[in-house]
Amino acid sequence: MRDIPPEESLIEYPSRFPIKVMGAHVEGFIEAITRVALQFDPEFDAATIEQRPSKGGNYLGLTLTITATSREQLDELYRTLTTHPMVKVVL
Repeated sequence: MRDIPPEESLIEYPSRFPIKVMGAHVEGFIEAITRVALQFDPEFDAATIEQRPSKGGNYLGLTLTITATSREQLDELYRTLTTHPMVKVVL
């Protein structure tokens, strides 16, 4: 992956950035994802998480809005979330 110079980025930093995370609707899922978000945005407020259960109730979709400070931060956050054992999909 090539480095994108700041002047070519479509995102201005810092900015509020929504991330959608889908995982099994199990106890501890929201807390686990909150811990990951706090690693990358210490000011993240778990009370702002939007939750959407799947129709069958087996999965839970979360929308986290973090403060993005750099492309590197976002890339590492996506990598951490996508490799988390409780996470199925990150958008």
